[in-house]
Amino acid sequence: MRNAAIVFFIAAIIAGVFETRADRRVALAAAYAPAIANVPATTALSTRSETVQGDDVVIPVAGIRREQLRPMFNDARTGHVHHALDILAPRGTPVLAAVDGTVRKLFTSGPGGLTIYETDPEQNNIYYYAHLDRYADTLAEGMPVHRGDVIGYVGTTGNAPPGTPHLHFAIMLLPPTKEWWKGDPIDPYPILMQRGRTIGSLLPQ
Repeated sequence: MRNAAIVFFIAAIIAGVFETRADRRVALAAAYAPAIANVPATTALSTRSETVQGDDVVIPVAGIRREQLRPMFNDARTGHVHHALDILAPRGTPVLAAVDGTVRKLFTSGPGGLTIYETDPEQNNIYYYAHLDRYADTLAEGMPVHRGDVIGYVGTTGNAPPGTPHLHFAIMLLPPTKEWWKGDPIDPYPILMQRGRTIGSLLPQ
């Protein structure tokens, strides 16, 4: 049912049904509402986690499991292709570093709101976390982070629908010149489905 609603939403954009950006946000929130309803409305991070080892990549929202992810890399967005993964969770859910690396840039933009750009140790890829409610208190540019570290919290900053808190997560292959704002998009979904590990769980408070 949810998939049908999202397909209708995308088709409506293409057909020009929504007259304003506000109309599009309301429709998108409605399309995702059933998924939000199935997420526990809690934000406490437990100490229970799977062992992270080898080439594991942490699913970057606390308590989210592989089976809760949905492919959407090639989904249509207004004026562009999505090229990312949206992970729905209650506002304030911890956002976790997917890989070991360094916080390259903390940036606020119109589309992404509060964002984090993290590089891996080899500076091959950028890991992009967007629509954050806030950063972790001690987070700073140039700081090393480890897989599973709390770096921020799920929100709706930027152009995210106000009633649909989620993490917009993207991976980009950096060019040889290593500019953090450039890169070729890589689909996070198959990576997380193959190597993703859940850290923490959402518990009643």
